[in-house]
Amino acid sequence: MNEKEKRIFTLSNIEIRAGTEGSSQVIEGYASIFDSPTMIGDMFQETIAKGAFAKSLMEKADVRALFNHNWDYVLGRTKSGTLTLEEDEKGLKFLVTPPDTSWAKDLMISMQRGDINQCSFGFQVVRDSWNWDVEPAQRTIQEVKLYEISIVSLPAYEDTEAYVRDRFTEQRELHYERQKLIKQIEEALKR
Repeated sequence: MNEKEKRIFTLSNIEIRAGTEGSSQVIEGYASIFDSPTMIGDMFQETIAKGAFAKSLMEKADVRALFNHNWDYVLGRTKSGTLTLEEDEKGLKFLVTPPDTSWAKDLMISMQRGDINQCSFGFQVVRDSWNWDVEPAQRTIQEVKLYEISIVSLPAYEDTEAYVRDRFTEQRELHYERQKLIKQIEEALKR
């Protein structure tokens, strides 16, 4: 009954951007989206409820960020401070500072190309509920013990997206937008 399970999700609002003070890039996004149903194998529909990760986060579980659920490819870890996790209204948000390794760089290149843009997580169900009166049956996961999140190539949840954003490009675009707005204001004041 208390077996470890994995769910694969598309990363939402993921970005790779230049980091600060010694870190070159970070990966961030959503490892899980709340209230977003998906079919699990053609057997049942599953939804992750808001608050499902709250206890694991409150207890400061030592969670790892992995590549394709492979414990040999650790991108970050909460215990070391290279992975941060939080729940917000949308889902389980994460930020990971990956190691300066060739495989992590390869992963980020694949993410920037858009080839890999999904996420999954490994967990043990603590509390769930089922509705057997509908077809397909519906499962709502209300609480989990979280072990890992993973950047993966095959998602279970198809409704979210991932993107890569260069922090410096974004700052440059914001600067140009501000300059444009300042010119418009100056012209309006001259009238």
